[in-house]
Amino acid sequence: MNKLNVAIVGATGMVGQTFLKVLEEGHLPLGEVVLLASKKSVGKEVSFRGQTLVVEELTKESFDPERFQFALFSAGGGISSTYAPLAVEKGMVVIDNSSAFRVAEGVPLIVPEVNMPEAKQAKLLANPNCSTIQSVLPLSVIDDLFSVKRVAYTTYQAVSGSGQKGVEDFLATQRGEAPSFYPKAIYNNCLPHIDVFLSDGSTKEEEKMVEETRKILGKKELQVTATCVRVPVLNGHSVAMNVTCERAIDYEVLAKALGRKEGLLFFKDPQDYPVATEATGKDLVLVGRLREDLSQDNSLHLWCVADNVRKGAASNAVQILEKIWEERT
Repeated sequence: MNKLNVAIVGATGMVGQTFLKVLEEGHLPLGEVVLLASKKSVGKEVSFRGQTLVVEELTKESFDPERFQFALFSAGGGISSTYAPLAVEKGMVVIDNSSAFRVAEGVPLIVPEVNMPEAKQAKLLANPNCSTIQSVLPLSVIDDLFSVKRVAYTTYQAVSGSGQKGVEDFLATQRGEAPSFYPKAIYNNCLPHIDVFLSDGSTKEEEKMVEETRKILGKKELQVTATCVRVPVLNGHSVAMNVTCERAIDYEVLAKALGRKEGLLFFKDPQDYPVATEATGKDLVLVGRLREDLSQDNSLHLWCVADNVRKGAASNAVQILEKIWEERT
């Protein structure tokens, strides 16, 4: 196979469009690129590498292994649950951006800089939650050196994490209109409510961060807790992390390791720190404010930011695709 033929499912959505942008910027030897979406998007034209691609309707007959052998999904859990298994049955490699398969047994949950070897020869791979992706990069460095025992997350998640509807609601409430997507106005407010509430009072987003962190790090009993907050920022998620380790932390050793980590840009100066606008448009995770937590032994604070639509979704999936192409062809 000399050319990589790929389909994008959910091609007209925010992440689907970013899939195309990231692929266009990259160096994969692309052959046919097939755009699949719902019936209402059929016929839309998209410019890509000097070509005009036309959106086709997603149906059960769409998955033709003669046309493409890889599929990037970002059309929601329901669509993925229905169509991803069909693509796998046809022998395709599917990288799914929804939550449908993330904690499913036997489905690798991949951040390439952290656990790519777990992908092995899998046909179905899951892309983690946006905030989890950026958090596990520095967390994996800490774990390798000092064995992470407990993690407490507080996230500050941009409206683009909700897709175009979130962005539109931010702009509407900025104009003084009533919210139509979020339960309360997001403009000038922080909403401690992402996804649905669960019976214990936490949200589904918080549960995702707990379960996905454990799975990616391979620590089923890891103590993890999270509070996830939607903030009036257009793009770029920020996460404050409090981490307790099994062993004493050598901060010089840790700083050097963070500075060397693939996919991570470390701000060593304690008075300098990354912000969301600096991460926007980049595929790096920006990390700073590393400092000791004096309230308990072997504990630290850390701050990380990333472009949630790129590294938190599209770029991470394309990076998985690139690694698979390199290793399997």
